[in-house]
Amino acid sequence: MVAVAHASLAGYLKFQVSPEVKEWRSGPFFKAVCKAKQKELENAKLVSGHVVLIESALGNQEVAIVFKPRAEWPKMFRFLRLCRDAPPVSKEGTKEV
Repeated sequence: MVAVAHASLAGYLKFQVSPEVKEWRSGPFFKAVCKAKQKELENAKLVSGHVVLIESALGNQEVAIVFKPRAEWPKMFRFLRLCRDAPPVSKEGTKEV
């Protein structure tokens, strides 16, 4: 989850002055977090307007990629799996373990 937060900030900082980000900020904030297999990641890196995040604590492993907002996404993005691994939250508002 930390990588997702870092990716979000890195993407915003890199693309904040682009017309796409200005439009994205003015309307509904759509975003998604997906899981990707290595081949899917390699294909995604061919799409322009992205930032790859590397984690030094994991031997400089690529841990996330973030993309500049766009009106139309390449077809391959429709086949990525949404990340829905959040732990359940109890009625008291704390995570269950």
